[in-house]
Amino acid sequence: MSISVKYFASIRERLNRSEESLAAEGICTAGEVWVRTTGEALPANVLVAINQEHARAGDTVQDGDEVAFFPPVTGG
Repeated sequence: MSISVKYFASIRERLNRSEESLAAEGICTAGEVWVRTTGEALPANVLVAINQEHARAGDTVQDGDEVAFFPPVTGG
């Protein structure tokens, strides 16, 4: 039972890792995934995706899900 966690762009650089696997036991939301893997609260500007679909920090995650975190994107 695990959740695949991916980090992109500046988040990947700051955490010095691009992905990891996390035991799903006791985790209910995407925000909890962030807390468990980083030890800090999810910043308000970090974007979340669950199974490659836009999500919110409070959205439910389940065993086998992929949760991705990425910084806000700006364009010109």
